[in-house]
Amino acid sequence: MPTEHADSPRDESTGAAPNDALALKILVAGGFGVGKTTLVGAVSEIRPLRTEELLSEAGQSVDDTDGVAQKTTTTVAMDFGRITIRSGLSLYLFGTPGQDRFWFLWDELCQGALGAVVLADTRRLEDCFPAVDYFEHRRIPFVVAVNCFAGARSYGERDVSRALDLDPGTPVVLCDARDRDSGKEVLIRMVEYAGRMHTARLLDSVG
Repeated sequence: MPTEHADSPRDESTGAAPNDALALKILVAGGFGVGKTTLVGAVSEIRPLRTEELLSEAGQSVDDTDGVAQKTTTTVAMDFGRITIRSGLSLYLFGTPGQDRFWFLWDELCQGALGAVVLADTRRLEDCFPAVDYFEHRRIPFVVAVNCFAGARSYGERDVSRALDLDPGTPVVLCDARDRDSGKEVLIRMVEYAGRMHTARLLDSVG
């Protein structure tokens, strides 16, 4: 849900939060090594908060690094960033940890969220199934953003939608998590879609 006033970005000249400022909470989720930390860092207008730790030998038996063998760190709590979409509208971004053993944090991070971005890697598309199921079961609006890694086979949006068995109307977008403009477009699609979903549910409840 949107947060206002105390949680809103402050005017840099006065230090005060404008009365009409609105801040929305968005989750960035997906499998291990799919680019969540990269996306949050690329779009954030503030220095992003990261909780990354080095991968250890103890985690080798539980962390699936197939396809991301060069990855040396992992998020153990969350990533946090902020981006202003337009005057008076900011998004607070919370990147979720990807490994199964940290999923107990997801329920806490989801509190008050408008919606989510589920990042997908077509080389390991099955890794985002748990995130898709999580948000579908909780009726949290989400978009699937296919992070186009170099060397990965290219798939169309309809192909990805069918492969993930998404509910009709769930947006699928192609992106480069390293590129700020690309990431911003994903977030705009997320906000627009979530807004339509929340409006439709409100109308259904009063109809």
